[in-house]
Amino acid sequence: MESIILASASPRRRELLDRLGVFFEVIPSPIDEKSLQLSGSPGEQVQASALAKGKAVAQLYPGRWVLSADTVVCIGREILGKPEDAEDAFRMLQMLQGQCHQVLTGVCLLRQPTEADGPEAGQIAFAAKTAIQKFKVCEETKVWMAPLSDAAIAAYVATGEPMDKAGAYAIQGFGSSLIQRIHGCYFNVVGLPLYQTSLLLQRAGLPLWQGDCR
Repeated sequence: MESIILASASPRRRELLDRLGVFFEVIPSPIDEKSLQLSGSPGEQVQASALAKGKAVAQLYPGRWVLSADTVVCIGREILGKPEDAEDAFRMLQMLQGQCHQVLTGVCLLRQPTEADGPEAGQIAFAAKTAIQKFKVCEETKVWMAPLSDAAIAAYVATGEPMDKAGAYAIQGFGSSLIQRIHGCYFNVVGLPLYQTSLLLQRAGLPLWQGDCR
């Protein structure tokens, strides 16, 4: 069966993609989203980041479908990525506590054509209004975090869990006790909106539910 490439080192995205029953291998993208010069709305930025990470891998593996994603937390006009250190994590959580925020995940499924695809297929690679451009989505989930004291925030930061998470919390971990409610896709907050991802895979003709693919 055809396998895809997951261009992410995130163990959470790997676990989530397993749930769709697709064959895949993990090849992390060499792109660091912090190095990207992005503009536009948060949704446009997160999609551009996912596309850039996917393109870097697809160019190395022509003919393979590549799935890439990027997740950010937004509160007001500020975009919160992964914290730089414990102090930055504390700052983010102080902003989020007692407030509603948005979690945005950009997902991109793309494929670099090969010579075997024919000369016309080469025109679809990464150009505007192409087949590859159609296989992308941005999912938004609203999240309400409970009011937290500075002591509670410090205790959570001390667990180390916030350090590699957008917005400095993990809804699937200890951070679950910080969240009052959500509106939208739970899996999106974890890092990969499964329903929207399944639609992208089906549009590319990639079957789901192939059993134990690990």
